[in-house]
Amino acid sequence: MTHRFARLRRFHFNFPQRIAAAFLALFLMQGLWITAHQTLSDRDYQYARCGRETWEKPSPLAGYYTTCGNIHDGILAYRVAGLPLTINLLVQRGLDHFRKSEDRVVQASTGQSTAELSIWELRHQMTHVLLLLRLPFLFCGCVLGAGLWWVTRRLYGNLGGYVALSLYCFSPPILRACVSPSPDIIAALGVYGGIYTCIGVAHAMQGPRRKWRPRIILLIIVFALAAAAHIAALPAAAFMGFVLMLWIAEGRRSQILPVILLASGGALLLVFACYGFSPDAFSYMFRSAAGFLSVSFDPARRFFTTFSNVGVIVAAAAAGVLYLLVRRSRYFGNTAPLLCFLVLVVLVATGVQATPWLWALPFLLTFVGGAFADAFESERGKPFLIAAASLVGLQIVVCVYTLRSLI
Repeated sequence: MTHRFARLRRFHFNFPQRIAAAFLALFLMQGLWITAHQTLSDRDYQYARCGRETWEKPSPLAGYYTTCGNIHDGILAYRVAGLPLTINLLVQRGLDHFRKSEDRVVQASTGQSTAELSIWELRHQMTHVLLLLRLPFLFCGCVLGAGLWWVTRRLYGNLGGYVALSLYCFSPPILRACVSPSPDIIAALGVYGGIYTCIGVAHAMQGPRRKWRPRIILLIIVFALAAAAHIAALPAAAFMGFVLMLWIAEGRRSQILPVILLASGGALLLVFACYGFSPDAFSYMFRSAAGFLSVSFDPARRFFTTFSNVGVIVAAAAAGVLYLLVRRSRYFGNTAPLLCFLVLVVLVATGVQATPWLWALPFLLTFVGGAFADAFESERGKPFLIAAASLVGLQIVVCVYTLRSLI
């Protein structure tokens, strides 16, 4: 009998979804454990101060968007880092009206407003500063994992989805990106979501026009997420999405470029809104070197020679062999994530600090899940199932063993 809460309109929360939720809960628990053993760093103070200023603007310098200058290395990362602190501060200020003066959480000095209090001063008064800084990025990591599960399960079935999601949830690079303020996990979410939304739009273009609009609106939002996290993520996602749409949308190819341009223009408008409609701060993102990219094989070499990724590495090698040897594996569902991975993993950001190879990792895991899902359906499916479970177990053991190195 179906659980009474298993269906909410078109959303199902049956046994496969519960297993996926359990994996994501384990991912979140790892992130919270790492956070509990961390201390505030200079990078935390920078993101906390500048992130709060994007919302509160306590005393911006003349000619600059914040006291950090005109932010060009991912305005969205600063905003999501500062939002929980700003909300918490407002809540505590409201509750202080009902507390005795000596028990108030926010103790401002004479003549100093609470908006002007720095995180250094608030760290003794607000006990959860570090956790509040990490929660938005852990949330983005969970959303990316849920998106990975949704895509792989839809393409390859439950077993393919389990393989991809389990490797994701016990991936040290993903965890590292979620336990420190950084635009990389947000950019990874935007690029992965943007490319697969492009594929969804291309499929919708084969049907009636009334189905185009919701997906195009979603594409604008996801492209904005990528661009606001890192401006170079927008052209990367738009270019690869454009190529894959050309592959799918037969008979509608003349309409693909206008759709991509519309989505990119709408995304830039939303990024402009993230800068508070400040023309100078927004234009600085283009006047700086934030969008410069180069090509290098060093990121791929470092990833594939890191011990903490051994389970993913062996699984990727096995998936590559299966892709080359088994004809049934060489179809669009497997080829698309493989091509996206090969393009992204060699990109290097030269203008600002970023890790485009991390944007490539969800595509690699998607490819692994697809290749193994095809092997599970072959005549020798049981040995492949045992091999995949062994690789997942290996990655889990290695990830747990190296958790302390992420603190």
